[in-house]
This record gives sequence, structure tokens and C-alpha cells, in this order.
Amino acid sequence: MYTQALNQQDGVATQATPASEDAGAVARFEARVAAEDKIEPNDWMPAAYRRTLVRQISQHAHSEIIGMQPEGNWITRAPSLRRKAALLAKVQDEGGHGLYLYAAAETLGVSREELYAQLLSGKAKYSSIFNYPTLTWADIGAIGWLVDGAAIMNQIPLCRTSYGPYARAMIRVCKEESFHQRQGYEIMLTLSRGTAEQKAMAQDALDRWWWPSLMMFGPPDGESQHSDQSMRWKIKRFTNDDLRQQFVDATVPQGHHLGLTFPDPELRFDAEGGHWRFGAIDWAEFKAVLAGNGPCNRQRLKTRRNAHESGAWVREAALAHAAKRRARAAQPARAAE
Repeated sequence: MYTQALNQQDGVATQATPASEDAGAVARFEARVAAEDKIEPNDWMPAAYRRTLVRQISQHAHSEIIGMQPEGNWITRAPSLRRKAALLAKVQDEGGHGLYLYAAAETLGVSREELYAQLLSGKAKYSSIFNYPTLTWADIGAIGWLVDGAAIMNQIPLCRTSYGPYARAMIRVCKEESFHQRQGYEIMLTLSRGTAEQKAMAQDALDRWWWPSLMMFGPPDGESQHSDQSMRWKIKRFTNDDLRQQFVDATVPQGHHLGLTFPDPELRFDAEGGHWRFGAIDWAEFKAVLAGNGPCNRQRLKTRRNAHESGAWVREAALAHAAKRRARAAQPARAAE
């Protein structure tokens, strides 16, 4: 779901950078990237490219897994059976996205267990957006419309990222995220056309989720530590600020169609530039949330750790079952000998 984590924070390097790399190999690698060739797991790649991908893909996977919590909080409280079924399907999709992404990261030589341990220990980061609470049903609509809408802006270019397994995983992810965004907007549309109380609920959700959604794209380009290199290697195709502007230009007209007001007195349309100009983002809040001081940081990790611990017996049973099947399969081979 949420590649904003890729733009937001530094990850933990999984391999040491060699003192030197063969200049010819680097040149051939960069020529392939420039020619839009896909880099595959068995291809030679610079150590820094591998590290960047592990960081990005794993943080993306962590965001999908943690992102199941704020929406899962409303599955049993959704206002109708139809809404429950749709939300349940969406949360299930997000779990699947995490699976695809962890599998893609494993092609780079890092184990899923190692990546997951980094998440549970707090060493690895995930998107800041999931550290905000879902207080009302309208928040589920706002997440679908705004958060998934921002994710789509990030993820569609990733279908053309230079690393093959990541690009291929993102094709299915983007198709499903498109459904999630429509689902969220339809919830907001229904509330906006409902009672005065329902419309007020939708407005309140927009007021609380708008600025955190803009923060999802990461810090301004001048403060982004990885953008230049990721752009050169075509891991990313657009800068943080470019993606943020694309999101605002697409989303503001949608909000106006809903009859809602954006919580930004400086928001205005620049007819000459053809863009919606917006006010200053509170980057101090962004940094505080990334540092672990958001409204739900501790709750999110505690819930994930508890789920991991309570599921230990399932993992143990699966390993025992796999070992039993291997032993059974080996018996006919021994008999044949």
C-alpha cells in the first residue's frame, strides 16, 4: 500500500559497502539502467543499490503490515455488512502486499525473519501515516481517499522501477490500491451527501488526515538523503516534491466535488502555473512522529509484537508439518535404493 515510507526515512544497511568496486562493472550496470533494462536478482549490482532496495522494499512491506491495524480496528464496527466485507477484503489485500514485498526483498539476499526482527525491535521504520488514530468511520473513507491516493502517486512509477522483482510486484499492488482509493472516496461521497452530522464527520476526517497525507511523500527535496541516487538508478522516477504536487493537483478538485473544505487557508489555484499551491507543512510534527512520538507509535508496535508472539505456535506447527512431509517424501526414495 504505502511507499511513502521509502521517501521518509533512512533504513538500516544490511551489507557493508566494499572499499572499491570494479569500475567497469559499475559502468555496465549504469548503462543497463540508463537503457531501461531490468536488473534481476542474479545480475551484478553495486552494494549501495542493493542496500537501497532492501531499505525501500522492506520499509514498504512493514508499512503494509502495520497499515492493517488502523483499518482493522473498524471491521467489526463498519455500518453495514457490505462495508464490513469490503473493508475486510482491503485489509486482506494489504497483508498480501506485505507478502509480495517481503518476497521481493528476499531476492536481494536478506531473510524475511531478519527484516521482521528489525521492525519489531524498532530499528526499521514504516510510514508515519499509520501512527495516527482512526476515531470515526469517516477516517476509513479518508484513509482510502487520501492515504491510498497518495500511495498510488508513489507506486505507479514503481511499476517501472529498475529492479525487476519489485517492479513486477507493484503491478498487482497498484491495481488493488486503485480499488482501495475508490472505496475510500465512495465512503466520503456517501457521508458528504448524507445528514449534516455525517457531512461534519467527513469534514473532520479531512481536517485531521490532510496534512499527514502530504507528509507521506517525505521531506522536501533539499532534505531528502536518498532521492538523487535513487533517481539516478531509476529506483524512483519522481522527487518527493513532484509527487506531492501531483497528489494535491489531483485531490483538491475531488474534495471540492465532495463539498468539503481543505484545512489550508493558503490553498489557491495558480492559473499561470496550472497547479494548486498549498501552505507550509509542519515538518516538526513529521519528525516527531518518525522519532516515535506520534499518537499511536507505541500502540502499533506493541500490537504487532503481541501478534507475532501469539502466532508462534502457528509457525512452529507449520515447520513441523513441513518436516514431516519431507520425511514422508524421502521414504519411497530410500525404499527404491
